[in-house]
Amino acid sequence: MLDVLRGVDVTLTPGEMLAVVGRSGSGKSTLLNLLGCLDRSDGGELWFGDERLTGAGRGSRARFRGRHLGFVFQAYHLIPELTVWENVLLAARYVGRARAEAEEAARKLLQRLGVAARVAHYPPTLSGGEQQRVAFCRAMLNDPAVILADEPTGNLDADNAGVLLAELRARAHDGGSAVLLVTHSAELAHSADRVLTLADGQLTPVGA
Repeated sequence: MLDVLRGVDVTLTPGEMLAVVGRSGSGKSTLLNLLGCLDRSDGGELWFGDERLTGAGRGSRARFRGRHLGFVFQAYHLIPELTVWENVLLAARYVGRARAEAEEAARKLLQRLGVAARVAHYPPTLSGGEQQRVAFCRAMLNDPAVILADEPTGNLDADNAGVLLAELRARAHDGGSAVLLVTHSAELAHSADRVLTLADGQLTPVGA
């Protein structure tokens, strides 16, 4: 059996943006999937405040993700049969949020990320960068307490990457969210409050 992660111990603090860097195949995406309750670990503990998530059932983990997590996937995971507008609002449906309130939040997000003109379009007709920004809007719609982002600027040009990075900073420093992002981008990592390197299954502070 391959041990992808060994003895990893990490705490996400509200208001902090933490970057994890590492070579391809080092386990960065595995770490995000475990923290995001998408995968189960073979050992260890996972807590959200005083709530123990270790051993929680599938339904409990899904409800936790909907209420508290914003997951920005590298592969977008937009539903191709739904429009941009429907994809973003799907996040609100999962938690039973009032429609009018969710729609107002969706409009503001789509405007700030520069994809408001694409609301009636379907994901296959969008560029990779547009899909990334739509997926980001969906992940942020419910103002998550914890944001997990897998290479969030990987398909964006410099201007749009700057807009998305500003959103992440604001949600951490002004909104009090805990942000963890994995990236190969030195610029993105440099903007974080802390940077950890994942190598040989272990996390260490950069420069340690």
